[in-house]
Amino acid sequence: MALRFGLAANQLHHGSPDAALFQWLRRSATGIRQLGVELYTVGRTCNAIEGSGLLEGYDGLIRYPYGREGGLMKIVARVTDYPDGTPPFDGAIYFIDPVDPSSIFPEALALKRQCITHGRPFISTLMGAVEWIEIERLISGFSPDPQVHAVFDFPQQCLALVAHDALKEQMVAFADKHFDLLSGFESRVGTGTTGSRLNELAWSRGWPADRMWVKPYLSGPLGGDAQIAELILEQRCQRVIFFEDPHVARQHEADIQLLERAVRVVTDKATCITSPAVADRWANALTAIPQQAFLL
Repeated sequence: MALRFGLAANQLHHGSPDAALFQWLRRSATGIRQLGVELYTVGRTCNAIEGSGLLEGYDGLIRYPYGREGGLMKIVARVTDYPDGTPPFDGAIYFIDPVDPSSIFPEALALKRQCITHGRPFISTLMGAVEWIEIERLISGFSPDPQVHAVFDFPQQCLALVAHDALKEQMVAFADKHFDLLSGFESRVGTGTTGSRLNELAWSRGWPADRMWVKPYLSGPLGGDAQIAELILEQRCQRVIFFEDPHVARQHEADIQLLERAVRVVTDKATCITSPAVADRWANALTAIPQQAFLL
């Protein structure tokens, strides 16, 4: 069965020829066609794609209602598991303008939450969208696309590892399983207890005792999320793996949103993965491909 993704973009990301939506299609249209991805696309975003000609003749571009008519709400519903066995979407790509008020409308927040709950990718940046089409290509057996290799230049990138309390054990297990891949980054940063737990893991695996595997920042409620957000804005951190717990109220919700907003501000320079299932799919795909394959 073809991959099925919901697709939407705020005005900023489809309102000019060099907007993120069109940059993505120029870099990923070949992969979209190779994979036969079905893109269930909200009204104005669909208009913009049709007007650009970047997916001309492609049957997988499927129009959904305009946002004001419930298009984004329909995508929220379709990323969930239906009791009648209706196939769910495989994820959602929503190019978010971080200062557009619609980015905090209920349907936008619910879309991210349901993607996390059901272990599906919620992609909100240009870098993330380019990367995910390539991840799906790799999983499907295609060779790495040299046009997007810079996205996977891990020795030049910093990775942030963050987890809420209920998911810290899963973060440690993820890091243990994919330790070699994560060690290939130039550096790693983390917040509070998560960073400490990951350093203990690394030392137990033989990482030099006089070096921290993860540079620790403050805990999230004390400002660690904001500190990492600053690194992202200064383009000193390109990736965030953030295991979010969607089922609990969080007193420092504003700090969490700040970190995610920073990723969206530098949309072509950063990406964020927000659930263990998606992070594992990402890591498994990349572990199967030697890093040097991206540089050919």
